[in-house]
Amino acid sequence: MSSTTSRKSRLTVALRESSDDLLRYFLRRLDREDAADALADVMTTAWTRVDALPDEPAEARMWLFGVARNVLLHMHRSTVRRSQLADRLRNELTLRSAPAADSGAEIRDAIDRLDGDLAELVRLVHWDGFSLVDAATLLGIPSSTARGRYQRAREALRRTLAPIAN
Repeated sequence: MSSTTSRKSRLTVALRESSDDLLRYFLRRLDREDAADALADVMTTAWTRVDALPDEPAEARMWLFGVARNVLLHMHRSTVRRSQLADRLRNELTLRSAPAADSGAEIRDAIDRLDGDLAELVRLVHWDGFSLVDAATLLGIPSSTARGRYQRAREALRRTLAPIAN
């Protein structure tokens, strides 16, 4: 039996013997779903680094817990980074979106009152800057259908907003 095959066999045994303890380790620190993901990460990492697996069963178990600790630290760092990024994005959006609270509210309300397909078409064209053909592609409809819907939406908006313009 080759050295790699022997290590893979020992890793299988070590994981079988330690997986319940590793899962409990994670469950004490994470919610159930994240604990299962973390255990899967340990198994994947251990498999890719099987050549580093110690020969002695007790040392192999400690090695697996070392991998588990590194997985946990990595998960924590990733969570902190995501949270910091979300905070920065929230702050940036708050600074950028300082128009008057009711600026364009009548138009947004009128668009919201359109049928869902019409409203989305108007939003894609006017808010997101897509051409009518590109908006049709995004909505999965023929461009001729999009043109007809767009005309209906414009007429409905014109009727709804006419009293405001006067």
